[in-house]
Amino acid sequence: MRNKNLLSIAKDVIKLETIGLRKLQSSLGKSFEKIIKVILNCKSGKIIISGVGKSGIIAKKWSATLSSTGTPSFFLDPSNASHGDMGQVTSNDVVILISLSGQSDELKNIIQYVSRNKNIKLIGITSKKDSILYKNSDLKFLLPNVKEAGPGSFVPTSSTTVQIALGDAIAITCMKYKKFGRFDFKKIHPGGSLSIKLKTVEDLMITGNKIPFVKENISMRAALKYMERKKLGVLVIKNDKNYTTGILTDGDLKRLSNTKINFQNLNIKKVMKKKPISIDKNILAAQALSIMNTRKITSLCVHQNNKKNKTIGIIHIHYILNANIT
Repeated sequence: MRNKNLLSIAKDVIKLETIGLRKLQSSLGKSFEKIIKVILNCKSGKIIISGVGKSGIIAKKWSATLSSTGTPSFFLDPSNASHGDMGQVTSNDVVILISLSGQSDELKNIIQYVSRNKNIKLIGITSKKDSILYKNSDLKFLLPNVKEAGPGSFVPTSSTTVQIALGDAIAITCMKYKKFGRFDFKKIHPGGSLSIKLKTVEDLMITGNKIPFVKENISMRAALKYMERKKLGVLVIKNDKNYTTGILTDGDLKRLSNTKINFQNLNIKKVMKKKPISIDKNILAAQALSIMNTRKITSLCVHQNNKKNKTIGIIHIHYILNANIT
């Protein structure tokens, strides 16, 4: 088989799935808005999602995406639901059932159970208007009819892509409405690469007594001893009002050593760098690293609430690199 034919097959698959996504986009309307409102107003805070086969796999993905973006959710296995797990569904819950045909036998027991409890909202996601699921749902979303990729158009491809996209649309819409931001996201993603990417300067900086503060009137001789004791290669200089006025790094000392100035007898105020670069504690550590690389420096002062002259922390390039942030 020629490579050209292989690429042609692959491109046809993506083309058909893209057409399906366009149809989904066009079908979003009042029913979608109602679903979002029901999820956002769920009194119990529990969104339960179920499905069978490929739809079951997608239901798990929906649930995972909702949970990770601030809408608590879990997947209910339809087989286990008929053997006791139905007890996980209680009053004021929202149940979402995904079924392309809307006729899956495994879902019928869930539909019947939910229908008996008027305080549970049932959302049906299906492509069949005359199905059991569609007829018995409090809210329904009719998936667009799409052509599946492959010979005979029977392999679930375009239809599953559409289902996944709908779940993402629901999750992100709820996320934005709740103003669920990156810091909220980080709280429930403490592990893995996502957590690393979302680390802020505050997560890595040193604070309190660890910050190498010195006064402006200290001699360089005394300052050097203090810098050696702190072993951070940096000093933050403050005035009598405890405002940060300068910074001195080991790099600055190397440059001073190459001059004929007898700097050790001077006050640190005479040789410090004035108005040091300070960053807000809430910026991403990766952004701080970028600033360091651009300015060719190894340390940054940290402030909060735009008070740049009040240093509350120090972030060193080594702290960022040791956290595997690049």
